[in-house]
Amino acid sequence: MHEGPVVVGWLLVALCGSTGLYCLYRAAAGPGRGARRPAGVEGAMGLGMAVMAVPGAGAAAPGQAYVVFFGVLAGCSALLRARPAHRAHHVVEALAMVYMGLAMLGPAGHGAGGVPVLTGVLLAYFALYALRTGALVVPVLPAPVAAGAGPVAGGGAEPAERSPEVAAGCRLALSLGMLVMLVSM
Repeated sequence: MHEGPVVVGWLLVALCGSTGLYCLYRAAAGPGRGARRPAGVEGAMGLGMAVMAVPGAGAAAPGQAYVVFFGVLAGCSALLRARPAHRAHHVVEALAMVYMGLAMLGPAGHGAGGVPVLTGVLLAYFALYALRTGALVVPVLPAPVAAGAGPVAGGGAEPAERSPEVAAGCRLALSLGMLVMLVSM
């Protein structure tokens, strides 16, 4: 799918693949079903994006495979028991990948670049989403501890896989990957 420099393609593979694997880890280690399913969808999305971003992937796997995979993922996203905005984002993300898969079906498998207006709308959506989500990644810092006071008893830190900042970081990484893929279409 990626038409830009090869190094950018491999960096995109690394970003999306590592994010996808971490999201799958969060799904396995998450506190309950309500948090596991969205993390699992994010993991599948990240790994699918990584495969699609491999330089030369358009020649190795037909666009139809991506269309089917991300179409199924869009259906699964629509059935998530998550906040409506979160669920809608997953659906938009999966449908954007379907759109890119369809663009790969252009002449000789090199993609026609898609519909410029739709590509622009998706670029604007993911840019705004990345900006909004980026603000969630920065945690609110706790009040400074007095010198020699030490940590508060029983106030242990929350495990990383349950941290809302980590979940927002995963969505931010995938949104940035989506931006790069859309720009390089």
